[in-house]
Amino acid sequence: MFFGAHVSATGGIHSAAERAVAIGADGVQMFLQSPRMWRATKHSDENIARFRELREAHLQGAVAHAIYLINVATDDPDMWEKGAAALEHSMRIGARLGLDAVIFHPGSHKGAEGGAAACTDRIVKACLRALEGGQAAADSEGDGRMPWLLLENSAGQGGTIGRDTSELAALIDAADRHPQLGVCIDSCHWWVSGVDVTDRAVLDHQLAELDSAIGPDRLRAIHLNDSKAALGSNLDRHHNIGEGLIGEGLATFLGHPRFQGLGAYLEVAGSGDGPRAEDVTAARELHARAMASA
Repeated sequence: MFFGAHVSATGGIHSAAERAVAIGADGVQMFLQSPRMWRATKHSDENIARFRELREAHLQGAVAHAIYLINVATDDPDMWEKGAAALEHSMRIGARLGLDAVIFHPGSHKGAEGGAAACTDRIVKACLRALEGGQAAADSEGDGRMPWLLLENSAGQGGTIGRDTSELAALIDAADRHPQLGVCIDSCHWWVSGVDVTDRAVLDHQLAELDSAIGPDRLRAIHLNDSKAALGSNLDRHHNIGEGLIGEGLATFLGHPRFQGLGAYLEVAGSGDGPRAEDVTAARELHARAMASA
C-alpha cells in the first residue's frame, strides 16, 4: 500500500505533483478544473509534460477526482449534458497526464420515481462516453494507456447512487463490464453508510461481496478518511487521520489483505488547506502497526 493526498493544482497542473512530493506523499489526487465551475481548464503541453516528469520520478500513483457538480443520474437533459461533458473532459486530460484513474460520484436521483434503478441508463451512457473519450485521447495525445474510470461509494445521504455494493455492481453490469470501469472505496463513506471499518469480520464480509459482485481486479483505489460523523449516520464529514470517530480503528481497515498494493489517497482538511505531512505520516504509522500485528 502507498499513500497519496488530494492537493491543489493552483498554479498549473504540475504544481499538484509538486505539493504531493513536498508533504512526502507517494501519490497525488487533484481536480483537473475548478470544482465549483463548469468551465474546463486549459492545461498547457509544458505543464502536462512537467507533471508526467514529476510523477515518473517521485510518485507511485496519480489520480484525478472529477468535479462534484457532476450528476449524471439526473433526468434534466441540460444538467446531464454538462456532467457527461465534464466527465469526458476529465478522462481526456487524464489520458494526456498518464493518470491511473479518474474517480467520480455517479450522482443522485433526488427522490425521483424509480430511485437508483431508474438512473442506470443515464449513468452508464455518461460512463461509456467518458471511457470512449479517454481512449481516443490516449491514442492521439497520450501514450495509448487510458485511465480507469472509478465509481466511488457514497455516504448514503439522500438519493445518492452507490451507497452499497449492489448499486455499484448494477452500474458495472449495465455497462457490459467495461474492462476499465472500476470502483474506489472511501473509508469514511463506508463507515457513515453503516459499514464498521474497524471490525475485521465486517470488512471480510463486505470485501467478499465486492469481489463476488464486481470482481477483485476492479477495486483500484482507496480514499482514506476518518469521520466526524457517527457509524450509519449517512453524513459525509471527513476528518483528519486518527482524529475522528473511526480513530485508530482505521488500522483494521488499512491492514486488510485486499487493500495491500493499492493507493490510499487522503482527502482530509489538515489545518484547513488539505493533507499535511503529518497526516500522511499518521496514515503510514497506522498501516505499519496493522501489518506488524497481522
